[in-house]
Amino acid sequence: MAAVQALTLGHLPSNPLFVGTFRDVKNVSFLRSQLLTGNPDYEYAFIDAEVILSTSHLLAACFRAINNLNTNRLKTRNVHSEIVFALSPNNNIAESFRRFGLADDTKHIVAIKVGMSTTPDITEDSVRQHLMANVEGNLTAFADATFTETGNVARIRKLYKIQDQSSAQPKSQKQRKLTNGVTEVESKAGEDFDKVKDLESIILGLMALRGS
Repeated sequence: MAAVQALTLGHLPSNPLFVGTFRDVKNVSFLRSQLLTGNPDYEYAFIDAEVILSTSHLLAACFRAINNLNTNRLKTRNVHSEIVFALSPNNNIAESFRRFGLADDTKHIVAIKVGMSTTPDITEDSVRQHLMANVEGNLTAFADATFTETGNVARIRKLYKIQDQSSAQPKSQKQRKLTNGVTEVESKAGEDFDKVKDLESIILGLMALRGS
């Protein structure tokens, strides 16, 4: 059964992450309005799951944002907005919110709450109760398999300005891979996995360069 997940990033044990991933959310406009009015009860990193390639993609942004918090280098209002900003390949804060945050037509979302020593009342249970009471969607696993289904790779490539080179590969070259009893379907799955990992590496590099 899917649940809000508690995660701890390496070297950041004092800042646990509480992550809820929801599909087919019906009240995104309401959630977005709470962010825009600055309602402290809705201080989360609310992210459009369609622009997330993998768990590593999102956790890299979390790591950068929490590190900025702990070194007094936040460029946005709080650590949660910093997570959204950290996903961006450029330094335009407003643009990062438009591209990676919620829009009225967003369908699938990730909600992240960062725990701190100054907020001991923020726990996995409190975050779960709040999200389940206020997000009208289907809670699902925070997992690569989820983002394989919800992520829009073409949109992600466009956001990071990464060209898809697969169309330039000759068909005969793809066909030569069908050896040792590997079916075409299995080969396609392997190629897709390799493409995602390659794309992930490029994206993480772009995020790191922007933050350097």
